[in-house]
Amino acid sequence: MKTLQLGTDGPIVSAQGFGAMGISVGYGDTDLTEARATLEHAFELGITLFDTADAYGFGENERFLAPFFAAHRDELVIATKFGLNRTPDGELTIHNDPAYLRAAADASLQRLGVDEIDLYYMHRRDPAVPLEEMVGAMAELVAAGKVKHLGLSEVTADELATAHAIHPIAAVESEWSLFSRDIERQVVPAAARLGIAMVPYSPLGRGLLTGVNHVDPKATNDVRNTMSRFQGANGEANQALLEPLRKIAETRQATVAQVALAWVHQRTAVWGTSVVPIPGTRSRTRVEENVGAVGLTLDDAELAALEPIAAEVAGARWDDPSFISSGRE
Repeated sequence: MKTLQLGTDGPIVSAQGFGAMGISVGYGDTDLTEARATLEHAFELGITLFDTADAYGFGENERFLAPFFAAHRDELVIATKFGLNRTPDGELTIHNDPAYLRAAADASLQRLGVDEIDLYYMHRRDPAVPLEEMVGAMAELVAAGKVKHLGLSEVTADELATAHAIHPIAAVESEWSLFSRDIERQVVPAAARLGIAMVPYSPLGRGLLTGVNHVDPKATNDVRNTMSRFQGANGEANQALLEPLRKIAETRQATVAQVALAWVHQRTAVWGTSVVPIPGTRSRTRVEENVGAVGLTLDDAELAALEPIAAEVAGARWDDPSFISSGRE
């Protein structure tokens, strides 16, 4: 497994990380025995960056990961996040105020069973809280030894530059894939200029870019059944966009998912800053498939064939545009 550094002074991590959200929420039912085995297999394959958040099952995901982290603590980089909460009636709310994030950090430390969080992200931005106050409070966590490095998720280029001037930011986590490239307009260039790594979540488009439809339309606990990219004519049109990936996959004796992930990995060379995607899975077979993309390098002709795809995708990547950086640019 190749390694990359997150930010100028951030941790050294595997070139591909592991997004753990789907174990607890978002994509239907989970076989927890297989999920535990998948974590261990990911580690065996060289993955060292594991990404969670207090909002994933609202504590459940961090608690589930804790025994795995305890078994391999000195060999892993643990990333978690604060900033999202849910009201009693189920509405997601955003919190960036210093008192909230201090309490959130302490709660995550307890659930994770660790003394220090390696990479602590702001999950979503609340514009009502001055950025200086929030980042200042995050920096206090570093000074207190509760957090090693800071990250931000779904921020604008201006927000990133302001935050980085207050305290070094190691990484920005945002959705980035062949189907979602809006962050390339401003956020990625800013991160590259500032020496900040990019950590793409959903690099396989929540499964759209695997070439296999894993969505059960009857599952009420699968968020994809509420997302416009997966519905009706949009879903059919987006599946048709995979034809260039299928051709490349056949030629390379790879899978569609590996081609899509290889494209994300090559953004490191394109932008000149570390790009570490964190595909999520609950299957040992799939984690092997994902890791297989690390060594796949697409040539110029293949990259050119994939270039037009994002402009043709049907449906927004997020239903509430205020929840993502491009919605506030």
